[in-house]
Amino acid sequence: MNSVRGLYDRFRHLIHEAAKFGAVGGIGFLVTDGGTNLLQPVLHGWLKANVIATVAGTMVTYLGSRYWTFRHRERGGMARETALFFVFNGAGLGIQLACIGFTNYALGLTDKLASNVALFLGICLGTLFRFWSYRKWVWIAPTPGPVPDGAEFAAAEPSPMQSRPLGRTRSTRP
Repeated sequence: MNSVRGLYDRFRHLIHEAAKFGAVGGIGFLVTDGGTNLLQPVLHGWLKANVIATVAGTMVTYLGSRYWTFRHRERGGMARETALFFVFNGAGLGIQLACIGFTNYALGLTDKLASNVALFLGICLGTLFRFWSYRKWVWIAPTPGPVPDGAEFAAAEPSPMQSRPLGRTRSTRP
């Protein structure tokens, strides 16, 4: 039981961040998946429908990620964060489109079940990529807090047990 608690303590921050990311992503998933399925008959294409639905889902997840999931992380400027967020979302969308396109065009499976399985797989793979890239480049981990007073000098001061170097020492007198 102690080892489980130790693991939890070690990864507590990551677990909480991943849970928040999952909640925000769940809402984004509903927007993306629901939007894709609602738009597909109107637009007569899974790829076009998925692009539009993913853009809508991206807007929802940006707000949730910035103001809830990663709010404790350092800010690199809103323009920088927004640009990187949308770039990495574009890469995630590319992963989704690759899964749908492979299923529809390479395998020739265009029915609703096959397309939705491909969509789900693409969203899952894209989400893993997004989580990793957001943590790595968009919302940077906070820097460690300041070192307590005197702690930075403790390592630099020789202990009484250390010997002084042999040889002449320079005097600081004029």
